[in-house]
Parts: sequence; C-alpha cells; structure tokens
Amino acid sequence: MASPPAAALTRLECHSLDVAAGDRILVRQLELSLQPGLFLAVLGPNGAGKTLTLLTLAGLRKAASGQVLLEGSPVSDWPARQRARRISMLLQDPGDALPATVEETVLGGRYAHLGLAGQETAADREAALHALGVVQLTELVGREVISLSGGERQRLSIATVIAQDAPLCILDEPVNALDPGHQIAVMEFFRERCRAGHSVIASLHDPTLAARFSDAVLMLDGAGGWSLGDSATALNGATLSALYRHPIDEINDGQRRVFAAG
Repeated sequence: MASPPAAALTRLECHSLDVAAGDRILVRQLELSLQPGLFLAVLGPNGAGKTLTLLTLAGLRKAASGQVLLEGSPVSDWPARQRARRISMLLQDPGDALPATVEETVLGGRYAHLGLAGQETAADREAALHALGVVQLTELVGREVISLSGGERQRLSIATVIAQDAPLCILDEPVNALDPGHQIAVMEFFRERCRAGHSVIASLHDPTLAARFSDAVLMLDGAGGWSLGDSATALNGATLSALYRHPIDEINDGQRRVFAAG
C-alpha cells in the first residue's frame, strides 16, 4: 500500500468502535477524536476494558466493530515500522525481563528509526540516554534488567517509550509501580510533551492525577457505557462515585482538586 500521509489535523480517531472480551461488549460505539497537544486520561473500574481499549486504539488488537484511524488512514493499514514512528505504547505488563542491560533495553525503543543496516547511530544513543535521564536511571545504564526493582523496571519501560519519540504515546497505567515523586515527574514530562504538540492517552487509577494533568477524560463503566468530557468539569465527586460505585469526595482548595474514597 502507499504510505499514509505524514501528518493530518486529527492525530487519532475512532468511529462506532466496539471493544469486546469474548461475547461481552465492554465499550460500545465509542466516538473519539484526538487532536495534537491533547492529554486524554482513561478511567474506569477494574475490568472495565481500559487496557483492551488502548490496545485497540494502538492497532495491536482487532476491534469487535467500527474503525480506528491514525492520521486519517485505518490504523491496521499502516506498516508496522511506520506506525511505530507515530504511536508508542507502554504495556501494563511487559512480561519477564530479557537478559539485557538497561542501555540495550532502552535502545530497543529506537528500532523504528534505524536504517537498513539496523545499526544504532550516535543520535540513537543520545536519545536513549536522554530518556534514561528523564526517569532518573542514567546511573544504572550498565545494569542487567533482571537486577532492577519493580519500580525501576517500570521507569525503564517508560524510558523506552520516550526513546521511541512518537508523536502519540498510549500509556497503560504508567505510574502504578512508582513512588509519588516519580509519579509526578513522569506525569509532568508527558504533560510537557503535550504542550509541545504531542498527544497522550493514559489509563490511570488515580482521578487526582487525571484532574491535575489531563485535558480530557474518557470514563468506561465496563458495561458498554462511556462518557467523554473536559477534565475540569467531567471529573467531580458525583461522576466518580457513579463510575466506581463507591463514594468519592472532592476536596478543592481553589488551587488543586483532590479526590478521595469515602
């Protein structure tokens, strides 16, 4: 096929998208349009289909029905290498650690940019070291991945996504294994990328982080229902209490909103 256009006004969109697990429809008739610069948070209870939705949007899983368009062309039509230059995905469970060093692993994020010879250039190594610096792992560059803690492995996975340097990052629970300081640092980094014109879709368990860093929020109820709106208005105690089927209180001091389970 001919290569899809290099850029388009709408970065990612889906129409009448159904996401299913077996014969159960988790998300029904989803309509979404993601513009450059937008940070979209995805919230929902366990089993609501957040991961399956992200995989479908990334073109890594077939939709039950409907379509996903990347820069105006069906995401499934993009050659894998070209798609990887435009979408990077952080998996919730990347699997067992391979016998590799931190540096070798993060350089794997550069595979879509390598030339025909498949050799990393100085620019690739610079991008990899920059990504490790973002997640504060530079001092562990020579360590074997298997020797890292769970939080360090998560930061390495994030660094690999950063090194890929795609304009759209799809992140499945990016901060769950991280301590509060690293959580904020990672979220601030991706928020800054959006200010520079990139786009982010991130599933989160913490609505406080969603309120602080996202522009829009997609809430999935797991029974096919969904709602999409601006984070500033769509995230509140009432909507979150209904979403999680548990009382959620909103605390607002005029500068920051915090959500806590009642």
